[in-house]
Amino acid sequence: MADNSPIILWFSRDLRLSDHPALDRAAATGRPVIPVFVHDEVVEGHGAAPKWRLGLGVRSFAERLEGIGSRLILRRGEAVKVLQQLVDESGATTVWWTRAYDPDSIRRDEGVKSALTGQGTEAGSVPGHILFEPWTVETQQGGFYKVYTPYKRAVWDREVSPTLSAPSELRPPDSWPDSDDLEDWQMGAAMDRGAKIVAGFVNVGEEAAQQRLAAFARDGIADYDDLRDLPAKDGTSNLSENLTYGEISARACYHAGMRAIDDGKAGATAWVEELIWREFAYHLVYHTPRLVSGNWREDWDKFPWNEDERVAEVKAWKQGRTGIRFVDAAMREMYVTGRMHNRSRMVVASYLTKHLMCHWKIGMKWFEDCLVDWDPASNAMGWQWSAGSGPDATPYFRVFNPVTQLDKFDKNRAYADRWIAEGKSDPHPDALKYFEAIPRRWPMSPDDDYPEPVVSHKEGRERALETYQNRDF
Repeated sequence: MADNSPIILWFSRDLRLSDHPALDRAAATGRPVIPVFVHDEVVEGHGAAPKWRLGLGVRSFAERLEGIGSRLILRRGEAVKVLQQLVDESGATTVWWTRAYDPDSIRRDEGVKSALTGQGTEAGSVPGHILFEPWTVETQQGGFYKVYTPYKRAVWDREVSPTLSAPSELRPPDSWPDSDDLEDWQMGAAMDRGAKIVAGFVNVGEEAAQQRLAAFARDGIADYDDLRDLPAKDGTSNLSENLTYGEISARACYHAGMRAIDDGKAGATAWVEELIWREFAYHLVYHTPRLVSGNWREDWDKFPWNEDERVAEVKAWKQGRTGIRFVDAAMREMYVTGRMHNRSRMVVASYLTKHLMCHWKIGMKWFEDCLVDWDPASNAMGWQWSAGSGPDATPYFRVFNPVTQLDKFDKNRAYADRWIAEGKSDPHPDALKYFEAIPRRWPMSPDDDYPEPVVSHKEGRERALETYQNRDF
């Protein structure tokens, strides 16, 4: 007799119908499928902007499911308890989900699998969030890769299977479990008035992500290598937020990039290399989970960074009031749009960890609160790369000069002018939006004088290098 018991399909970040291996597998069984999103302990720990943006993605995905005659069941609570309850309520005998690789998600998922299988429910994860499972990429000695370039060489010619089509329908259960109301969760509460501003810059949902990829592959990828370091230009794919929530798959992006390489589009190779950098971050966070919580190079535990985020220099950095225009423009861009240009991320991270001598964890935590494209692996990897404490990191003695960086990558000051209002008779509208988005407790106005540098490049660089040279490791 055919098994007609429901399958619970647990969604966390891969909020799409197309190229979704777990969804494709469930649909192919012909059994009833109950899609579920759980506001669980991992979601509870998200910062303000990621949690708000995740809520937008959940709403959009629920609409996509309704379009194929299904629905998304919403529940809140500890994942294992919620899923056990849903199994009992629905009579489901199977629970599947997309595999995760960061330590918090792994801990949660292992607990879910153990509890469900222990009670006789089939439970397990299916790959789909990244291109290459971390344990399948090994050095010739059998270990994991710690340097990006050899990792890239190892995976470059690997076969990546074609993308999967979206199912046209999902068989519904005889009766649907009760569902929470998404609005009751108030996932944007911590955003306060900033949500209204950032909402004008996000690109939510699977259809929007597919359109953005298609436009970039058609019109932008050829110039990617020339324009990607110019923050005033629209020279990148802007797909980071969609990849974060799985509104588009890494595989779909990879194949678009490889087709562009085959078509002779000059910038495509550099773009695919950035996708592989994302893979490398997950490779490392899986094999060395301390990457997200402590110095990857453990001898850096002795480095005398400031770890008090209450100091005036950190406050100025967070508020975009350091007096260094590249840094301040970048921090304000993040507060208004929820994203920050990659070149800008390197500059602000270098300034915090080197000029201001502050621990990278302070910056990582702030980004975790402010970025709509926050990704646990990429965020940790980026901060430790900039600070010098991470794998394959930039040397600590390489101190970005934020003044000459602006001269090089924003010669006409279009980026700085877009985001800094002080001292301008007619500020850019986006620069003014910053003052509409910031907390009311920040006493800032576009009519303020622009500040003098809290630490000049020369002073900060000399202090950082002296401290590095006198380190005891």
